[in-house]
Amino acid sequence: MSNQSSQKKQGNGQLVRGLKARHMTMISLGGSIGTGLFLASGGAIHNAGPGGALLAYAAIGFMVYFLMTSLGEMAAYMPVSGSFSTYAGRFVDPALGFALGWNYWFNWAITIAAETSAASLIVKYWLPESSTLLWSALFLGIMVFINYLSVRSFGESEYWFSMIKVVTVIVFIVVGVLMIAGIMGNNAPGLHRLTEGDAPFHGGFLAMLGVFMAAGFSFQGTELIGVSAGESEDPARNVPRAIKQIFWRILLFYIMAIFVIGALISYNDPMLLNANVTNIAVSPFTIVFERAGFAFAASVMNAIILTSVLSAGSSGLYASTRMLWVLAKEGKAPGWLRYLNRRGVPVAALAVTAAIGMLAFLASLFGDGVVYVWLLNASGMCGFIVWLGISISHYRFRKAFVAQGHRLDELPYRARWFPFGPIIAFFICSIVIVGQGYSMIRDGSFNIYGFIATYIGLPIFIAVYVGYKVKYRTRVVPLEQCRFGDE
Repeated sequence: MSNQSSQKKQGNGQLVRGLKARHMTMISLGGSIGTGLFLASGGAIHNAGPGGALLAYAAIGFMVYFLMTSLGEMAAYMPVSGSFSTYAGRFVDPALGFALGWNYWFNWAITIAAETSAASLIVKYWLPESSTLLWSALFLGIMVFINYLSVRSFGESEYWFSMIKVVTVIVFIVVGVLMIAGIMGNNAPGLHRLTEGDAPFHGGFLAMLGVFMAAGFSFQGTELIGVSAGESEDPARNVPRAIKQIFWRILLFYIMAIFVIGALISYNDPMLLNANVTNIAVSPFTIVFERAGFAFAASVMNAIILTSVLSAGSSGLYASTRMLWVLAKEGKAPGWLRYLNRRGVPVAALAVTAAIGMLAFLASLFGDGVVYVWLLNASGMCGFIVWLGISISHYRFRKAFVAQGHRLDELPYRARWFPFGPIIAFFICSIVIVGQGYSMIRDGSFNIYGFIATYIGLPIFIAVYVGYKVKYRTRVVPLEQCRFGDE
């Protein structure tokens, strides 16, 4: 049967398995490379010094590695687009699966609006007098079009978006190392900036804790590999391959990049603190490239960050659309959202999710940047709640797998260091969730509105969980009754 006829057949009631191995690998590689690395890394070094920033990002990277191996074990054995929502419902409690699914959909639906708003702000670097409304509409339209065509078109676009980001970071690290050694640039700074004054751990433990909280946001999106497993051509082979890239990605992209920035730019350089979506010219990447002698570094980085934002928005639209479709398929959302077109794209769920992205248009009413920050705060907690759910689900998955007489060699991919991996991830993720309001207390900028915006995701999640549990009287699923098939 030809691939085209196979896709038509699958499109009648199932998603199409159209993601190739290279798509899965690049989705994994590019999942966490974005504004967190290109922009926020400078502020992290400014606040906690290069040593504090390195330790904070390494600790979060350590947690994410365990989370992804946990998700990889479940996704390789049981690839479903509902991913952690389905796993939580089967291995923990149906109410937890329901709450995680809607929580994840809300998180990415809001992120689409935030990323669309950010993209319009970035374009204003070149065209300051242009309309935010116009650019928001254009970029949202591009995201919807990519997802509407087919899952293959999404995979291909993410492949090239991620390739741009990966190449940029690799070039940055190579250029940075050459500058440190004095081969490029006007001098050879060596490593003395890493130890000047109180540079290694500027601000002490509390400052590092603040960066620790912010670092978690940088890695959100890595769990997309679990959602995309349901549309992978060969998940038993492709998912483990992509998961194995995560450790090296974290080591190379974040740790090495922060090391280079810390060695080349003093932690007390005020430019590091000013990097944001409206001021690309002071991105630490831009500063390093300009000092290396690259002309038009700011414009080039601006274009790269724009593709990064569009990639994040397109990925968010993909993930939230699939999650909404699965919720409808499992009877947890209106049935009409299950509709698939002949290419296997859940167009009803896509339309509803894209409508939420229209919130980005509010940026033109309330001032550039204001809505972006507000939306980001409202959805920020959701990603950590999902990670918490992944660690709980994997712990129960492995326990149920053994309790039902299965052998561990039946698993296409086995997470290392079980049960310590999910336990450590659960512990670190809990600290991040509880400590979200830390920065307001440390800076003395506490206000009730900021506190509510930071934590609003938590009570909403609990309310959805408790409401479903009370209505349907669900209980924790006994290990012997957990379902492993795709039924």
